[in-house]
Order: sequence, then structure tokens, then C-alpha cells
Amino acid sequence: MPREARPERLEEPYWRSRSVALSRMAAGDLSRVNLVFLGDSITENWDRRDWEANYGRYGALNLGVSGDFVQGLLWRLTAGGQWPSTLRPRLAVLLIGTNNASYNSPPESTALGIAEVLREVRRRSPETRILLLGILPRGAEANDPGRRLNAQVNELIARCADGRSVFYLDAGPALVDAQGRLAPSIAPDRLHLSAEGYARLSAAIEPSLRAILTP
Repeated sequence: MPREARPERLEEPYWRSRSVALSRMAAGDLSRVNLVFLGDSITENWDRRDWEANYGRYGALNLGVSGDFVQGLLWRLTAGGQWPSTLRPRLAVLLIGTNNASYNSPPESTALGIAEVLREVRRRSPETRILLLGILPRGAEANDPGRRLNAQVNELIARCADGRSVFYLDAGPALVDAQGRLAPSIAPDRLHLSAEGYARLSAAIEPSLRAILTP
């Protein structure tokens, strides 16, 4: 198995401190959580107003960690204890992998790591459905090298969807214009989202959320 598909405790100080905090939180009772988001800084830094407006009613839990890689998320779910036995949400939303692309991880390795995250969540909570989001656009233009890597990963992970337990959604088109440009009003650094960017992302996710969560 490549590095991306094996749990790894990362060295970055903020990652470690945030991970410790989440592990402590996970030691409590999470049985009331109906919706959980897993990911990196794009998840952790979700605009607060948008989060409350769209996900507060679900008792949503944010398990995003800035600077996370696929292998770091795998560690958090396993050795880090951030998916305890009390966590049985109806839906998990997974958005991870852009940091792997920025360090030129092979797309096949990143995709395999994401598949391992899916397997781990399914193993720990078989009744939980998973909305797997494609890695979002990065870079100002459609021909940015990071975009090409992420597109390759997305093509591979889309095959993980079975339409019953795992669902795939590419929300990227909601963030770019017709020429594929990512505006600074959506992502000021062409990676992390603004309030408008999160509003667009939430709007893109909402139909899938309703379809999956509606009894």
C-alpha cells in the first residue's frame, strides 16, 4: 500500500494540536450527531454562518483539520480515536486530498487512500451513508497543474460510489465560471473558500443531502 493509503500521524504542530482536541472531544458521547464532515482546512474553516444555517439542524460535527492529508485522516479515524463507537451518523460528508495533490502524490495513490477512508468509515458505522465530494478546483485557471492532478483523482474516486451506501458529487463546477476560472471572490488564495464560496458549495451539496437524509 502506498503512503497515502496507510494511517500516518503527521508532524505539523497545528495538525497535532487540532487532532488532540478532536480526539478528546470524541471521547465523549457523540450518539446525537446525525451528520459529520471529514476533511482538511476547507472543512475546518467552513464559514460559521453558512454552517449554522445549513447544518445546525442536523447536529453536524466538523472533523476537519487544516493541513490534513489522506493518510493523516486515516490516522485520526483509527489510532486517533476520532470515530468512536458512539458515532453513528446518518451521513458523513468526505472532502479530502487537495494537500496530497499539492505535494505531487500520484493520483492513483491519493485515490486509493480515499478509498481506504471510505472502507474505514463503513467498517466502523455500516449504516452510515457517505457523500464523497470530488476534490475542489484550485489555481486561478482551468489549466493549473493542481487542477489536472485533482481531476485525475476525482475520476478514480467517482468509481467508489454505489448509489446505496456511497454517493459521489463533483461540486467544483459551482465554484468556477464558464471558462473554468476560480475568482478571488470565491477563493481569495485560489484554494480556500470565502463566505461566497462556502455558500456556493453548500448550495451544490444541499440536493444530495436532502435526498440522502430524507426518510
